[in-house]
Amino acid sequence: MISHLLYPVLAFAVAAVYFFSTFVRHLVATHILLRHIPGPRPSSLIWGEEWLLYYSTPGIHYVRWHKKYGKVLRFTGAFGHQVLSITDPKAIKYILSDAIFDFPKPKGVRAWFKATIGEGILWVEGREAHERQRRTLAPALSQSSVRSLVPIFYDTSAKMASQWTKLIDNSHSDEAEIEVTKWAGRFALDTVGRAAFSYDFDCLSGGPHALAESMDGLTNNENKTSSFYMRALFWVFPSILSIGDKGEMIRKSKQELENIVLKMWKDAKVVGDVNSKNLMSVILRAEAKFAMHRMNENELVSQMRTTISAAFEPVSAIIAWTLYELSLDVRLQNELREEVTAAGSGDPSYDGLTSNLPLLDAILNEVLRLHPPILENHHEAADTISVPLSEPIAGTSEMCLVIPKGTILEIPVNVVQTDPNVWGPDAEIFRPARWLERKNRGIRHEREILAFSEGPRSCIGKTFAMCEVKALIVTLIRQFSFTCSHEIEPFQSFVIRPRVKGKGASSLPLIVRKI
Repeated sequence: MISHLLYPVLAFAVAAVYFFSTFVRHLVATHILLRHIPGPRPSSLIWGEEWLLYYSTPGIHYVRWHKKYGKVLRFTGAFGHQVLSITDPKAIKYILSDAIFDFPKPKGVRAWFKATIGEGILWVEGREAHERQRRTLAPALSQSSVRSLVPIFYDTSAKMASQWTKLIDNSHSDEAEIEVTKWAGRFALDTVGRAAFSYDFDCLSGGPHALAESMDGLTNNENKTSSFYMRALFWVFPSILSIGDKGEMIRKSKQELENIVLKMWKDAKVVGDVNSKNLMSVILRAEAKFAMHRMNENELVSQMRTTISAAFEPVSAIIAWTLYELSLDVRLQNELREEVTAAGSGDPSYDGLTSNLPLLDAILNEVLRLHPPILENHHEAADTISVPLSEPIAGTSEMCLVIPKGTILEIPVNVVQTDPNVWGPDAEIFRPARWLERKNRGIRHEREILAFSEGPRSCIGKTFAMCEVKALIVTLIRQFSFTCSHEIEPFQSFVIRPRVKGKGASSLPLIVRKI
């Protein structure tokens, strides 16, 4: 008779053998179906190209590979799993728009979202479930709602500018070196708290802040070897997200955010403000109007966590890269300052921000083009599926790509947005004037900017994000000038952040001078 103590061991062994055999069968089938797709030979038997990608300049190998192998290539991830990298425009349109629900997020990505923010709109899959959640959120992030939130964007911007003025005054000079990435993140948190939930996180007070530090710490240490192992393996073994110090950090950050979100939700129900246009009021109205279809508390908490997280990482990165690029070009700063001054002494309205500042638009478009917060748009084939192509796979005459079920594919945004056939021979150069030139010549290409994705699953908060960034830049450029005395490099955490070259965590110290 087998001892009761052996049953768990036996069950684990059977499960492990089953998983391993299934995994191997999938690898073999994928290799057979994709063997005609060109790509680099794996640089590591265990890690494939993951080590190379992780410890190199973000996106540099995608550029090199696509230049060599064409618009469709394959490379190897950890333990031999195959990844397709696609820049073909017809395939991108099919994947992101025409058949988006046939290409869900990979299991590892969904596990990350579930572990960090819950089962919100970034996690959910399937047309019906996604559209239900999107319908709930969309009214609060619509153009008309954002229009009413612009005064909050300026108010938060003024608070940050005031803190910077204090730092300069305390330096007993007319300038000070300010760590921009810290303030960009705190601005993003305070703005989404007030604008979306009528709740002041008070991150811009200048002192320590548990929420800001917890969210920043979750992804701002990606240079560690432990983070590499987690990033390389979660595509194949999503459960690794719950293991070790990183798993504990994920749980702590999620709990910190959940505690605040629950308090916000309970306070909102007591106040019962259903007349505002912010997200909290929209949810309260939905609760009252659609009792049969209301979200349960777990779903509500997940949506609120998702909104805060999505408004923190990408927005703070966009702000940091914008100020960095401005710091490198005094002439561009002066031109932008002149444009803002010419717009009037008051704060530009929503229409002023979106229509009357063409140079600011050009600068932000160029930042998004060269510094997309999310470097890769990842998906997974829900079933074996044929994808149309605009040109044959290199070395073949095939005008379609058959993707085996379960294959992970990624769209390298940086490659698409620096294609010299679209952007010219200076595609790698930061030159905002290109947008003004293109507008004057009536040039418009599809998928010019993929930083917010496109199609039914494009970023629902794009208008909100761009307006708050514009309000901040308008506020800061009126009061300060910026220079950078450090060599800055990009590094990949959850988003692409700037850091002083050779350092570990994100860092962007700029010399900020009062005008």
